[in-house]
Amino acid sequence: MTEISRREALGTMAAGAALAAHPAFASAPIVGKQAAGVYRNKIGDMEVTIVTDGASTFPMPETFVRNVAKDEVGKSLEASAMSLTRMTVPYNPMLINTAGKLVLIDTGNGQGDPKGEVGLLLPNMAAAGVDAKQVDVVVITHFHGDHIKGLRMADGALAFPNAEVKVPAAEWAFWMNDENMNKAPDAMKGAFQLVRKIFDKMGDRLTQYEMDKEVVSGITPFATHGHTPGHTSLALQSGNSRMIVQGDVTNIPALFLRNPGWHVMFDMDAAKAEDTRRRFYDRASADKTLIGGFHFPFPALGYVEKDGANNFKLVPVVWNTTL
Repeated sequence: MTEISRREALGTMAAGAALAAHPAFASAPIVGKQAAGVYRNKIGDMEVTIVTDGASTFPMPETFVRNVAKDEVGKSLEASAMSLTRMTVPYNPMLINTAGKLVLIDTGNGQGDPKGEVGLLLPNMAAAGVDAKQVDVVVITHFHGDHIKGLRMADGALAFPNAEVKVPAAEWAFWMNDENMNKAPDAMKGAFQLVRKIFDKMGDRLTQYEMDKEVVSGITPFATHGHTPGHTSLALQSGNSRMIVQGDVTNIPALFLRNPGWHVMFDMDAAKAEDTRRRFYDRASADKTLIGGFHFPFPALGYVEKDGANNFKLVPVVWNTTL
């Protein structure tokens, strides 16, 4: 066995002490936060920028899946290496530069989250080199809070001061109906009040759109009702390239794409939402259409494939460094 002399040992100790004391060799500090969440993709001449608004984590509700026993849900969570006790839901608004207009689809949760988990749309847009004042059109898919609250700043000012705001006519008709609000369960009345607060005093900057008519050149809405009465998805078309922004046709893909018959607690008409989901993904899988999902894991783009006779799976896009 090789022996280390006393001289060698002392030399090694001295060198180690010198390195530890030298600031140039100090450990880098822990950053403690994520970098900006932005991903870009090309659809023909359109540039699509997914800008994460963050993700909220909360204790798993007993009724997160309404029509399936919690043990069965647990098996699916385990198979996807997800927590059995906590759920994380991501939020991914999308910017579409049509080369004529800058269009924002949905606006996220808005400012004021005390935990800092959500409300990251505006700083992430800024990190991507986009000023909120540059947005020409905001298109809303439906009126749940995580899609509309970002229209306003914390002080109530408009977050996108130069933008026209376009909303589905069927969604507007439901949420602005006093009779619907008055007969809604107490737990839903706050949602009606939020909708009215967000869209108050927008005047002629707010317009309603119908299905199957372009809202902006190359962007066409189509009905995917069920999640809400007027829930809408959007087809992007540029040349021979096509993409669908699906809004909330499904929530967490590992649960509701793999099991389209499962009913998430947020679906207002669960049976209709299930029917929409099955028809939507049958078509998307057959056509091999690129899908952008508001609640898909970032960067929220992928293709849907059949997984057996009645189920589906998400095949995420491969991250590309060039467009």
